[in-house]
Amino acid sequence: MKRINPKSHDSLFKWLITSFTSEFFAHYFPQVRIGQYRFIDKEFISKYEALKESLKGDLFLLTEAEIDGEFREIAVQIEHQSEKEDLSERVFEYLCYVWLLKKKPVWSMVIYTDDAVWKKRVSGRYWYGFSSGHPEQFFYFDVIKIKDETSGDLIKKQSLLCRLLALKANDEGSDPEKLVYEIYHAAARMKDHLTADQLLLINQWVAFYKKVPEQVLEKIKEEVCMELVETTISEHIFNQGKAEGKIEGIVEGELKGVRGQIAILESLCRQGILSEEQMRYMIGPLRQQLDELMKKNESRQ
Repeated sequence: MKRINPKSHDSLFKWLITSFTSEFFAHYFPQVRIGQYRFIDKEFISKYEALKESLKGDLFLLTEAEIDGEFREIAVQIEHQSEKEDLSERVFEYLCYVWLLKKKPVWSMVIYTDDAVWKKRVSGRYWYGFSSGHPEQFFYFDVIKIKDETSGDLIKKQSLLCRLLALKANDEGSDPEKLVYEIYHAAARMKDHLTADQLLLINQWVAFYKKVPEQVLEKIKEEVCMELVETTISEHIFNQGKAEGKIEGIVEGELKGVRGQIAILESLCRQGILSEEQMRYMIGPLRQQLDELMKKNESRQ
């Protein structure tokens, strides 16, 4: 079985939520109406510079979102470990930090992305205080377990986020090849409405979580009449340049496309969605591809 780099695994989930934020809340919390939103991770880290070491190893996503007409803070912690560690104390700490930063109500949640299937759920509350009239005062938070849902159910949904999650959900009885086919079929159909950021995420996500050989993956892409996702991203960047009156040759277009992918990952790092280590891990293969294209371009001149 392929070993997944946990750092990249974590960052992919954070990237997924930031790329499909509205779909994420619509799927897990359909009763909550989300309006405008922005991510405040950088602001949080800047404010609590002294806590940098204690925060090391935690993967969190902080959002300020409009909920039912009022702006609220949302703190999401992503946990990939298979052990059912009680994170309630840590989640409460983040609640306190975020409240002190913004002085607004905070909605806290934990997303467990590991492969273990739970027989018993973890607690979604933390005993933080008491008074004479209330001997136990609890802080409550939401717990999301990706494996609670089945791949078969998720892949049938129209949401691209749900289809991507199908690769990480409980896939018992599912056909791994069909899951990948449905994801690429949806991406091919929607590619004109997706950003280069989202297309690159789809590429990285499928590469990490697919359970089919590369040959099968290429065959699926041909069947759904979809070029390689890298090429699709290149087209986005190439067409943008074309609209600006810049027309390059095929190799030049490919070079620009790969550079565009690297630029996207660097931008995600600046936004705090990827760490520098995670960015370097993902950029490595792209830089190798860039070197090969540059050599190819030089040989043609």
